[in-house]
Amino acid sequence: MTASVPDICDARPDAVRIVEPVFRDYGGATRFGGEVVTISCFEDNSRVKEMLARDGAGNVLVVDGGGSLRCALLGDMLAALARDNGWRGVVVNGCVRDVEILATIEIGVRALNVHPRRSEKRGEGRVNEPVHFAGVTFEPQQFLYADRNGMVVLASRLEPDADWG
Repeated sequence: MTASVPDICDARPDAVRIVEPVFRDYGGATRFGGEVVTISCFEDNSRVKEMLARDGAGNVLVVDGGGSLRCALLGDMLAALARDNGWRGVVVNGCVRDVEILATIEIGVRALNVHPRRSEKRGEGRVNEPVHFAGVTFEPQQFLYADRNGMVVLASRLEPDADWG
């Protein structure tokens, strides 16, 4: 039987941190999970593109865009790049675009909302530092699991977690 996010919450109530339900689901995969990699950037997706061009190794990229609703930090081209490089998902504390195409790309994508404008390209941002939003501090080497019921973060990997992406 495949575990769900509610199953994780029931089995590990003291270990799980629940991400506030402020994100919408935009990707072709509604169920995903993996080790957290973080980026903090504001209206500049340069570091997002650099990271998604690397081997994702089944990880989840957590992007703290400061909650900006003034531009998109991820679109169809970066989502396809992420999928092709083995990322399981991308969570954006900000906006995405190209949502009709995102829905056809087999990768998990969660974001606050949509915006048609692309971000700036200034080469700014911090990689693999703790970020805090939606009631949770996301730290590199933690594990995020998401399905239609929500998202949770754990300090350790679920065993087995092969069915999470």
